[in-house]
Amino acid sequence: MDDKDRRGGRIAAAGPLASAVSVQSGAAFGTTLIPVIGPVGVVGLRQLFAALVLLIPLIRSRRSLRWHGVRAALLLGLILVVMNITIYMSLARIDLGLAVTLEFLGPLALALLASRRALDLICGIAAGVGVFLLTGTIDDVDPIGVLLALVAGAAWAGYIVTGQRVADRMSGTQGTAVASGVAAVITLPFLIAALVQLPADEFVRVLSIGLAVGVLSSALPYSLDIAVLRRIPRGLFSVLQSVHPAVAALAGLVILGQTLGLLQVIGLAAISAANAAAVLGSARRERLARRAEQALLA
Repeated sequence: MDDKDRRGGRIAAAGPLASAVSVQSGAAFGTTLIPVIGPVGVVGLRQLFAALVLLIPLIRSRRSLRWHGVRAALLLGLILVVMNITIYMSLARIDLGLAVTLEFLGPLALALLASRRALDLICGIAAGVGVFLLTGTIDDVDPIGVLLALVAGAAWAGYIVTGQRVADRMSGTQGTAVASGVAAVITLPFLIAALVQLPADEFVRVLSIGLAVGVLSSALPYSLDIAVLRRIPRGLFSVLQSVHPAVAALAGLVILGQTLGLLQVIGLAAISAANAAAVLGSARRERLARRAEQALLA
């Protein structure tokens, strides 16, 4: 294995974990702003700061932009709006750990749809049991919050598919910058409407948290995701998202004081285990495919 392959392997292993820690910490901080500026206002603030942070690198590399890449990034920006608004509207109704666990059924479904193995069917059943334990054992669970999290999951699957196209067509953080700019423009009117009603003594606090959320939940993790998607197949990337539910539950506990009962923890573990099993199966298939290709070329 050469140095490039080793570097790619390290990024593939560390990137999703670093992205999960960043995005879920930011989501927890963003949740504290929902009672103040509403879920759409939080998304607008998050995307505005993310776009501003990524603007300078985009300006410097603007001469290398090509329409086929920009077009994919524009679509990615629309997907980001749907994904972020629905997950924050969900967070206004249900806890962070539950919402993110349901959301990441989207990437899991994307990975399982690419395979027809018996193990993948077992993974799907295990994930279904996990969802039941997470939602069916909570008294008065908000069905709209659950539905919104599932819609966010579908959008996350779309983010992975489109993100890989962006990664293939644009360099560096160009795609992330363009997508964040599109999302910022779309949500800006809602952000302005929320900020004009904000009490003066809350303004600095809201903007400070918004900056942290923009960097932690958008600029940094989306850039990491695009970098990883340049190195590994989207199916493997999808199932590597298994760390998100556990990280979200931990962030909810540490930052928001949210807890899960024993059955909910078991449900979360079942979904994470299904993801982990899919990771191992997908990695094995990738190795076998590479060996077969090398054998044909030999």
